[in-house]
Amino acid sequence: QVQLVESGGGLVQAGDSLRLSCAAAGRSFSPYRLGWFRQAPGKEREFVAAITWRGGFTYYADSVKGRFTISSDNAKNTMFLQMNRLKPEDTAVYYCAVDETFGGSVNSAGVYDYWGQGTQVTVSS
Repeated sequence: QVQLVESGGGLVQAGDSLRLSCAAAGRSFSPYRLGWFRQAPGKEREFVAAITWRGGFTYYADSVKGRFTISSDNAKNTMFLQMNRLKPEDTAVYYCAVDETFGGSVNSAGVYDYWGQGTQVTVSS
């Protein structure tokens, strides 16, 4: 079992930055990739970004490309999401997730095996 704990959410103004963290704990941790998703009220959970554990290959949703950066510190079993130039439409609960063994498409929530509890990000205009 893997436990994921997010932190770093908050209330900011449009144009500001936030950095989310996600720490993994539990048994031996060596996943295929890590991901961030978000869910706004009344909307489905959507893919934000992902990074492979080995190689550090990154993937981004078009809506955040150029503004968000995903990274990981493998020695500390932690991943990050640096969010710059935030917009009101980025307001959502952000979840980190782990795909242990390449379950499928990088942007499909169903392929991720473990999820954090979520952290709220609110961007005011």
